[in-house]
Amino acid sequence: MDTEFDFGDTEDQNIVYIRRVATSTLPDEIQQQLPGVDSMYAVHDTDGERLALVRERAMAFMLARQNELTPVSVH
Repeated sequence: MDTEFDFGDTEDQNIVYIRRVATSTLPDEIQQQLPGVDSMYAVHDTDGERLALVRERAMAFMLARQNELTPVSVH
């Protein structure tokens, strides 16, 4: 399929990306605050900057929506 599709102006949608991250990949100072936690959920902006870390996926989506952001899951 080589038909172009106009997705419109995505900048007005305030998209953020939600993804699961292994705690072991986080900086040491954060890991020390999370004993026994294997993974967290990160909220990233469209430039890839991490905006927040939360324990549960549902909380990440709720946090985004409460801040008038459109959450998208990243696998």
